[in-house]
Amino acid sequence: MRGSICVVVLASLLCAGCGPLVDLTKGLQVLDVSTGWSDLGIVDGQNKLVPSITFKLKNVSDQSLVALQINAVFRKAGTTDEWGSGYLIISQSEGLAPGVTTKPWTIRSTLGHTSLEPRMDMLKDARFVDAKVDVFAKYASAQWKRVADYPIERQLLAQ
Repeated sequence: MRGSICVVVLASLLCAGCGPLVDLTKGLQVLDVSTGWSDLGIVDGQNKLVPSITFKLKNVSDQSLVALQINAVFRKAGTTDEWGSGYLIISQSEGLAPGVTTKPWTIRSTLGHTSLEPRMDMLKDARFVDAKVDVFAKYASAQWKRVADYPIERQLLAQ
């Protein structure tokens, strides 16, 4: 009996600071998005371009988003297979407070196009494959939610 009372008291204390779960598809806005192709320089003697996304996040919920994380999954246009990804920790125990907008964040894929052609010519080549990015977010112990998806613009990004 005493053990079950301790469990109930402990559970009550742990949940005392917990509010209702925030639906990140409604409580988190992705703002000021720009996409394009980042120049990773010369890799194995060839120019390398990778898809990239830059964005800000705004907490439009009424709760702090503790341990907010973002995962961007890049895919070749027309496919569902992952082509590359990137992961960021946006906030830790301090959380992203309600109404706050983050600084700009950039995520680049690890995979992309390589060629001996000049970078600008790579983007114009008929063999160049376009890409898209799905942006997922989670906070605390909540599950990952897709909060946005964007095509990767066929433009070379300034470094």
